[in-house]
Amino acid sequence: MLKDEVPQDKELFGDQREVCYAVDEDGRYVLAESSGWDPANIANNQAWEAISREIADILAQIRAGEMSPLAYHMAANQMDEKLLAEYAGLFRWQVRRHLRPGPFSKINRKTRERYGSLFSLTAEELGEIPDEPGPAMLKAMKR
Repeated sequence: MLKDEVPQDKELFGDQREVCYAVDEDGRYVLAESSGWDPANIANNQAWEAISREIADILAQIRAGEMSPLAYHMAANQMDEKLLAEYAGLFRWQVRRHLRPGPFSKINRKTRERYGSLFSLTAEELGEIPDEPGPAMLKAMKR
């Protein structure tokens, strides 16, 4: 794609821009700024809708007492058990256990702080969940 033809379809990025490669007048690859591209915007919107549905399901399970708030923070930050265990320096089975409400309520302060630091939360905030997935997800995305 020529540098002059780089799409500028605003939607997902707002006033921000992404960098992509394009060909300049001399036929060399150069960096070009783009404010978005419709096919990519559609795909990203569909992905965020799927993530929002997943988080809404997790919030319902937390409210039903089937999962702990850790599951919400994990999903909002797009992490799975393996990734969270690696970042937290824990075994995968420990993270899986902490996803259950009973064991989660018994986590010691040091482990809560370890989880909290990964999500930019305090140990107390780790136990909180939002009423709706929207604003907290946006906060997690901006980190």
